[in-house]
Amino acid sequence: MGVELVPGVVGMAQLEALYRSGSPFRICDAAMNDVAQPAERLGLAVAGGGAIYGVNTGFGKLASVRIADGDLAALQRNLVLSHSAGYGKPLAPEIVRLVIALKCISLGRGASGVRPLVIERLQQLVERDVIPVVPEKGSVGASGDLAPLAHVAAVLIGEGEAFHHGERMPAIKALQSAGIAPLELQAKEGLALLNGTQVSTALALAALFDSWRLAVNSLVTTALSLDAAMGSTAPLRAEIHALRGHRGQIEAAREIRALLEGSVIRESHREDDLRVQDPYCLRCAPQVIGACLDQLRHAGAILQTEANAVTDNPLVLTDGSVVSGGNFHAEPVGLAADMIALALAEIGSIAQRRVALLVDPSLSFGLPAFLAADPGLQSGLMIAEVTSAALMSENRSLANPRTVDSTPTSANQEDHVSMACHAARRLLDMNENLAGILGIEAMVAAQGIEYRAPLETSAALKRVIAHIRNVCPSLHEDRQLDGDIAAMAALLAGAPLVEGIGISSIGEALA
Repeated sequence: MGVELVPGVVGMAQLEALYRSGSPFRICDAAMNDVAQPAERLGLAVAGGGAIYGVNTGFGKLASVRIADGDLAALQRNLVLSHSAGYGKPLAPEIVRLVIALKCISLGRGASGVRPLVIERLQQLVERDVIPVVPEKGSVGASGDLAPLAHVAAVLIGEGEAFHHGERMPAIKALQSAGIAPLELQAKEGLALLNGTQVSTALALAALFDSWRLAVNSLVTTALSLDAAMGSTAPLRAEIHALRGHRGQIEAAREIRALLEGSVIRESHREDDLRVQDPYCLRCAPQVIGACLDQLRHAGAILQTEANAVTDNPLVLTDGSVVSGGNFHAEPVGLAADMIALALAEIGSIAQRRVALLVDPSLSFGLPAFLAADPGLQSGLMIAEVTSAALMSENRSLANPRTVDSTPTSANQEDHVSMACHAARRLLDMNENLAGILGIEAMVAAQGIEYRAPLETSAALKRVIAHIRNVCPSLHEDRQLDGDIAAMAALLAGAPLVEGIGISSIGEALA
């Protein structure tokens, strides 16, 4: 049967579970029962003879062209085919599955005028592992994500390409193999499938799920660095953060404090700290990472609302009227994606400064230069730090806002666009870069803590270092590090590094 979704109230935890598991889903029966009536109301409106955008008129600049009743089905098919104009590599299957789920949630609100059969066929695509080939580029987030969503709709009617059990093939062959009949679109159904923000939203959600995990893991790498540098934990005292009052800052300080609890390294210098104040990358980590947690949480609330929204056009309202509006404009998604980008850049920026501190013997409080066993003969982690700087710099460039880059399209009919799809898609690269930065920090900090022997770190951080050493051995002599960095990035991106953090997922953070 799959996961049951109730349109309008689908939560972030459900969305993340769909994204990570690839499980089939279904729109709840109550919503499906309510979908049929708007489709009937739309049919009555068409029969009444009035002009209804995209139902018996052309699209965009061609909205003034009236379409004959006998051509209404052909109009919807032509719409899907003509708009299947994407470019670039296919979106990842897990993202396309999420796109389909989001489209079903939107249609399931009962304001789009489609038959329940349309939702059923979309659900079957996921259930039977028919994943449309959706080129990653082509949307400006204006009248929705027209081009990428057209590639999803094309598969429903047996056109385009799809992956079936991982094999790329013509859509009609995939449908036949899966036992799914091609859909014959009725009035408005092609437009309802193409209009909407589901691709931008799916990309932003996928990025957010991984961004949140990286942000939480950055608290762990901060704790590792703080102990490796023999930094002070006084700036983590709860009252300091309560006096400011920001939720994310309070959470960040609490979690770093807990991770360091019981560290013998910390206790060894508590009474005679030589530094009155640590550099900001250590002392202000709760303030910076906490602000980023709050930023991500705010973006998550926006995206959760959008995931449940009706974003096609025109809409069939409860009084029976069919009205054109602008819910397809993806500005909320674009701005949320830009928020996420800023947070990713800042988390990486402060983490990179901690890496730089630990390899610098003038700042690292007794650690060998570049954490090399024999500095000079060996370079140690010198160039790992340089790589982290390169990744940090790239993320700074990628963090520039995308929503301000509106460009008119469709003969100036769509004269202000959101660039939300572009804004969200670049987050995937930023997450990959941030995972690399944090992976390098974890590698460097673990090495630094090992140099503090016989002093030991906390029990929690010992467990973290054990995870690190499972994929990245201690550095005793120079070796090629690219494999270690890749393994560490995968570790940081793959799962929370410690259990028990109450904000390990964005769903928990929003609950």
